[in-house]
Amino acid sequence: MTNYFKILIIFFLLSINIVQAKPNIKARTAILIDYQSGKILYELQPDHSIHPASMTKIMTTIIAFDLLTQERISLDDKVTISEKAWRMSQAGYSSMFIMINDEISIEDLLKGIIIVSGNDACVALAEGIAGTEENFVSLMNDKAKEIGMTSTNFANTSGINNPDNYSTVRDIALMSAYLIKNYPYYYEYFKETEFTWDRTGGDPITQGNRNSLIYKNIGVDGIKTGHLAVEGYSLASSIKKKTRRLIAVGSGFKTSSLRTSQSRKLLSWGLTNTSTYEISKKNETLFKIKTWLGQNETISGYTKEDIYITIDKKDYKYFNTFIEYTGPIKAPIKKDKEIAIIKVYKKDELIKSTPVYAVQNIKKINFILSLLTSFNYMIWGDA
Repeated sequence: MTNYFKILIIFFLLSINIVQAKPNIKARTAILIDYQSGKILYELQPDHSIHPASMTKIMTTIIAFDLLTQERISLDDKVTISEKAWRMSQAGYSSMFIMINDEISIEDLLKGIIIVSGNDACVALAEGIAGTEENFVSLMNDKAKEIGMTSTNFANTSGINNPDNYSTVRDIALMSAYLIKNYPYYYEYFKETEFTWDRTGGDPITQGNRNSLIYKNIGVDGIKTGHLAVEGYSLASSIKKKTRRLIAVGSGFKTSSLRTSQSRKLLSWGLTNTSTYEISKKNETLFKIKTWLGQNETISGYTKEDIYITIDKKDYKYFNTFIEYTGPIKAPIKKDKEIAIIKVYKKDELIKSTPVYAVQNIKKINFILSLLTSFNYMIWGDA
């Protein structure tokens, strides 16, 4: 017998919202995704090739965070500044304003990259970690392939003008989600509003975060701005409201003010018009399923992946979630055996199907008790 058990999911709509049409975003290319479910909520030519400008620095920091997590480097490690890195601070680009032969910690260089978008800090960090910027760029491209950024190539660590430095907003969103998921501790740097660099041979320099949305007190905690004359203005941004997070990436904004206003518009539209619900947390959420001839009357099941569903608020009444299994499940049952499937439907359309696995072993009851149980079932049924 195949059983269907509906999972009760309560859809809380805290206020009555008028569902709005897709926003008209004044950019060349843009995308909005839900971080938990990965669902694309909005897209405008998401695979159009762009020069990512300083959004490149997201990958520069990911390489450093990887090595920090592996304890191959530490935040206190010092990097001696080369002439190449120093010249970046003299070329008119955004800079941390480092000096030749300064010894600067990895942490200060990271803050110089993340908060003030220092191109000089990018070169210094790359040389300190990999010997040369070129070696570091190889690490960046290897990581891009690992993440699944199929339309991206990095040619430098800063994103300054280079025709071989290209990506898409889809790939940048994927990279941003990877950053947030894998390095939550270091991601905290991205919401800091200013950085003071106590430079050698001069007064300390304090510079603010270039992401204007950070200052709006709306829940935005990252990620990275960009600007090139050939590309226009760009921004990868993320907003968190309670447990929900959205990521927006846009490029080809004509002004920095449009970059801010249009990214905010996109994030606000996503929060207002869609909702995300947790169905199952990987290895944590337990589902009770009936057994037959087992030493336990039920067995707990778990999923090997997080299950989140993002829906338009106007459509919430059309969604149903079921646990489907053939049963009761006959003992013995081995731990980690697939015992059921979670299925999520929108009306009659199956939109998500995920296996459920046994948490523990369930032994079969002894022969005599098995006969009594079977006889009782024949007379009384599943009572």
